[in-house]
Amino acid sequence: MPSGNISQEFITFVDSHRKLIYKVCRMYCRNDAQMKDVEQEILTQLWTVFPKYNHTFRASTWIYRIALNTAISYYRREKKHISRRTDIDQSVFLLADEYEPDDTEEKIRRLYELMEQFSELDRALLLLYLDENSYEDIARVLGITVTNVAAKISRLKLRRVGG
Repeated sequence: MPSGNISQEFITFVDSHRKLIYKVCRMYCRNDAQMKDVEQEILTQLWTVFPKYNHTFRASTWIYRIALNTAISYYRREKKHISRRTDIDQSVFLLADEYEPDDTEEKIRRLYELMEQFSELDRALLLLYLDENSYEDIARVLGITVTNVAAKISRLKLRRVGG
């Protein structure tokens, strides 16, 4: 396992991409506890393969690939167990007068809620697209062709959600 200088390099590297990791966790998790679990799994995976990172590739593309694969694997494992347990919405513990989400938070919450209707691959595709990645970068992260990316995005734009 890496040590010394590489530890500080890793911490700096991860800190500069913390928002990307958060977005991936938010996309595939239903609550804060799951988000923390997935974040830990992603960080573990990144730490394990960090010494092999090829600096000729954009860091965000490399991190997206690892983070999405890790989050999707976690999501699939958890999905099998959902019917056996009930998650408590943590918001029931907040007093209404103590916390009032602003308009932006509400829009983001609705966007994530809407995206839960899509398959794991389509969620990843949308996340990368909404984060303004190029079709080439999306193809690299998801391991599909640029033509396939364009076709999938076109289909998703035409799709009626919920119908």
